[in-house]
Amino acid sequence: MRKFEYFAPQSLSEALAVFKEHGEGGRALAGGTDLVVQVKEGVKIPHPSYVVSLRRVPEVRGIDFSEGAGLRIGAATTMAEIADSPLIRERYRILADGARIVGSTQTMNMATVGGNVCNAAPSADTAPPLLACEAVAVIAGPDGEREAPLEEFWLEPNRTALKPGELLKELRLPAPPARTGGVYVRHTPRKQMDIAVVGVAVLLTLTDGDRIERARVALGAVAPTPIRARKAEAVLEGNTASGALFAQAAEIAASEASPISDIRGSAEFRRHLVRVVTERCLREAVARARLAQ
Repeated sequence: MRKFEYFAPQSLSEALAVFKEHGEGGRALAGGTDLVVQVKEGVKIPHPSYVVSLRRVPEVRGIDFSEGAGLRIGAATTMAEIADSPLIRERYRILADGARIVGSTQTMNMATVGGNVCNAAPSADTAPPLLACEAVAVIAGPDGEREAPLEEFWLEPNRTALKPGELLKELRLPAPPARTGGVYVRHTPRKQMDIAVVGVAVLLTLTDGDRIERARVALGAVAPTPIRARKAEAVLEGNTASGALFAQAAEIAASEASPISDIRGSAEFRRHLVRVVTERCLREAVARARLAQ
């Protein structure tokens, strides 16, 4: 590993000042579970000339919620904190589903949601749940703060909409309506410590008569970035939950995927998995929505 400078600011303004002073070539460090490996192996990213640790920056940590503003998650919040949060498990269980399967217990205690998002991997396990929840990225930079829907935040594998000198400060998710249920399921060759071959997140809101009022279906590892299956969503919305409807929507979701073939699975196999996993997620999301207040 080549040398680089290391900075440990204690506020967001101080962190931004470091990036402004030292210019291009710097990288933010939160948990380090992706960055440290990439730097050691010399893959995916150029070697940083300096690293800015966010571990002492309070503005990028914490979980807050209100009915009006919804959920705020600091970018440096760990996967363990998300998975163990009673609030998230009750109101945003779909996100807890994704956070609790990111690597080992040790990894969950280090890895952050901001790192998972900013790494811009199509297979990131929190990406489809966040996309289904219509999360918005709050970005801090030299010119102040700006917001970007996550769908616009990911540009391509390992590339985001962050500009030089900008940091992901937090993620904001709207409060879910009553009778909303969500689920995230991934398929991997191994049960643990593996990367998703396919990931599917489904979020449904039901009326009292089990009509699907609102549907969100997000797919991971089947396109250059995580995507919404909007055609499948359109088929679901306005119709009563049923097995036939779920099979139709799952078929459409598979047609919206554009997977590649690699050592972990062929494109055809991935499309098949999208059909199977989407149908399973739809059934579970309805079951959770019926129990939600």
